[in-house]
Amino acid sequence: MGANRYIKLMPDMAVFVRVVETGSFSTAALELGMTPSAVSRQVSRLEQALSVRLLERTTRKLRLSESGSEAYQRCLEMVNAAKAAMEVADKFVALPQGLLRVGMPKAFGKSVVTPLIPGFLAKYPQVDVQLILTDRHVDLINDDADLVIRITSQPADGLVARPLMSIDQVLCATPSYLAQHGTPRQPQDLCGHSCLYLGENAGDSDWHFMRQGETTIIKVRGRYVVNHSEARLEGVLQNLGIGCLPYFIVRNALEQGLVKAVLTDWEFVAAYQGTAFIQYLPTRYLAPKMRVFIDYLAAHMEADLKPLDRRRLAADK
Repeated sequence: MGANRYIKLMPDMAVFVRVVETGSFSTAALELGMTPSAVSRQVSRLEQALSVRLLERTTRKLRLSESGSEAYQRCLEMVNAAKAAMEVADKFVALPQGLLRVGMPKAFGKSVVTPLIPGFLAKYPQVDVQLILTDRHVDLINDDADLVIRITSQPADGLVARPLMSIDQVLCATPSYLAQHGTPRQPQDLCGHSCLYLGENAGDSDWHFMRQGETTIIKVRGRYVVNHSEARLEGVLQNLGIGCLPYFIVRNALEQGLVKAVLTDWEFVAAYQGTAFIQYLPTRYLAPKMRVFIDYLAAHMEADLKPLDRRRLAADK
């Protein structure tokens, strides 16, 4: 008997079990919301498929045949297995648990997300978290990830996206560096400064600025180029020049007065800015482990969802 025929017989097997348990076609039909004749037809179809008589029918009661007794035990195992599967599903729907794999950019993951993980694990003891920190594009399917965080001004089509945090770039330097070399007032002034930039592509030394519809591009140079945000911050703190950094990287240093923001009346335009979106494949049944992680991150980043107030940065100068 082919696999498809087994599958087609499963409803008949379930009906057969209910008939045996109730001892009546009519009672089983009432419980199943069927007519007695429909129940009888399904049992007959099962008997025909198995080429055995399962039930001995009398006017007063039903009795299992010898072959029917053994068939009933096998069919009951199937029904119980189905019940167990439903219990597993109910457990996972009701309770966040299991391994959660989340891909995200390195700097954002290390500086913003990883400090939140201990609190999340404590709150949800049955959820394990694996962070995939990489600046390459993490694919939900090919990389077997449940969620991805991407920094962009436009989330990808075909995925559900929830905004988490505004990502802004800030130019900054130490007070000591600015005292020695001067504070730039216009983007063009950067030509006389040592600048720390990404250096992954040829165009990374072209710094783009925008203000009230006006745009300008300045070719900068410097003696220290590094493709890691925290390393650039360390270079800035060592008075090596003016660095371009995501606000979430330099925030603490700004608040402590270790560095000062410059050219705050201009917007520094870079690929690594916009909004951090957490994204996942569309589904009607979002796994609890995914739902609580998304809500947890969103709650902790809510205050940073609005774009950076550059007037406040200017006031802190």
